[in-house]
Amino acid sequence: MDANVRWGILGTGKIARAFAEALRHTPGAVLAGVASRDGASSAAFAAEFGTAHANTVAYTGYQGLADADGIDLVYIATPHPMHAENALMALHAGKGVLCEKAFTVNRREAEQVVALARAKGLFLMEAMWTRFMPALAAVRSVIAEGRIGTPTHLTADFGFHASFGAEHRVFNRALGGGALLDLGIYPLSIAASLLGPVQAVSALADMGPTGVDLQTAFTLRHAGGAISACACSLRARTPCELTVSGELGQVRMNTRFHRATSIRVTLADGSSSTLATPYLGNGYVHEIVEAQRCWRAGLIESPHMTHADTLALMGVMDAIRGQIGLRYEADDLPEA
Repeated sequence: MDANVRWGILGTGKIARAFAEALRHTPGAVLAGVASRDGASSAAFAAEFGTAHANTVAYTGYQGLADADGIDLVYIATPHPMHAENALMALHAGKGVLCEKAFTVNRREAEQVVALARAKGLFLMEAMWTRFMPALAAVRSVIAEGRIGTPTHLTADFGFHASFGAEHRVFNRALGGGALLDLGIYPLSIAASLLGPVQAVSALADMGPTGVDLQTAFTLRHAGGAISACACSLRARTPCELTVSGELGQVRMNTRFHRATSIRVTLADGSSSTLATPYLGNGYVHEIVEAQRCWRAGLIESPHMTHADTLALMGVMDAIRGQIGLRYEADDLPEA
């Protein structure tokens, strides 16, 4: 086996660029190929992010990369409605897949992708990079040590002011736009990770003129009775903080929790402490390391972001969308 894991990237947008930059800082990772529907775009991407350790091949169209012999794992960075099609293509070609969040548009699509990965025995993981950040590991340790007592309440928000035109993907329903799929998945995923499976959800949204949600707030009841309150917004720059509380106090992932470099523990006796939780590179390195570890070990899923986790989260988002009336072309959801 080659000493390096050879990555292929589908897409050349902002998230693909961030991932390619992270590959430069990940031991044992090389960018072996990149694909775009625009050959000039993939060529420019390969020239910018290719290294001396790999002859990065630029592909026009995605199938060529999927079929290439020199690719081990494929990172999918295309718009949400293309995730299922692209993941199925890569899996059919025998490649392991790391698929950007939101994993697919709905649970039905996610089930199809997971079923194929399991049938073929290939690695598949949702690229929920915040699950692998040192800050979240530190929060888990604080909870496991019993420092805040039993965690029974969580609040989390993620929002920024999207000053793009109406044609931008975040406002474009045909491209899976809206605050929920783009931003809401972050607090939802971590809430479920820390408090357990979601048993019930209630949601409200501010819908925009293009038919997608500009802001969504949702409350969750988790197995065991814990409650979380989450929100996402394309209209407001929110604090982007996450706090988990128990009877003895709380632990907070500080401002912009998805990039937290510290956590703060505040206890009922008035004492508080801050723990530094720096991350590698731009933060994506940690999920790449995990994907490579799993692939090398012959695993088909990560124990920290399982297929069941992804399917459950997609089901919750289907339920939220059903309540707020957000539908996409690929849906088979009942009318709200």
